[in-house]
Amino acid sequence: MNDLQRRAQGKLYDPFKIDDGTWQKSRVALKEFYSNMEPKMELLKDILGSMPNNAYITPPFYFDHGDQIFLGEHFYSDTDLLILDETKVVFGDNVVIGPRCSIYTACHPIDAMARNSGLEFAKEVVIGNNVWIGGNVVINPGVHIGDNTVIGSGSVVTKDIPSNVIAAGNACKVIREITDDDAKYWAEQKALYEKDNR
Repeated sequence: MNDLQRRAQGKLYDPFKIDDGTWQKSRVALKEFYSNMEPKMELLKDILGSMPNNAYITPPFYFDHGDQIFLGEHFYSDTDLLILDETKVVFGDNVVIGPRCSIYTACHPIDAMARNSGLEFAKEVVIGNNVWIGGNVVINPGVHIGDNTVIGSGSVVTKDIPSNVIAAGNACKVIREITDDDAKYWAEQKALYEKDNR
């Protein structure tokens, strides 16, 4: 069974081994479509607080300042990442972010008189190592997400999330811990994938 067949059946597959031409064709079309917006990774490296050579952000990408954003090794973000970095937003290594995610650090006073003065404050966001954030997730100011955690699509994260859990919802809460059974299941799926690709 090849990777294209495995993908069609919902099994593990390697996206870099599927060469049906559609991904390349879409990249050419998108490049032309976004010709004035195409990000240059080198340009981002000069602006962001840190951006390793193996980090990649799919356009479009929006941020306020840039120098408050610190990316870890092997960072990847899908399209439409928005980061309001009034203070630090720190990502660990091997963080994967789905499409249309927003990360906020800016806060505004609850009191209308204080808020109407235009004053605001900011709280840092820290995301640990090996974290997967699903599409359309909103991460609010001050949130810390632990290592090896999965945040489900559509979640609104208002409070800290510990390491080694699956969390989702609005407001986001821990659904369950990630267990040895999860590791065993995914090791079996990876072995099946490797068997099909010998």
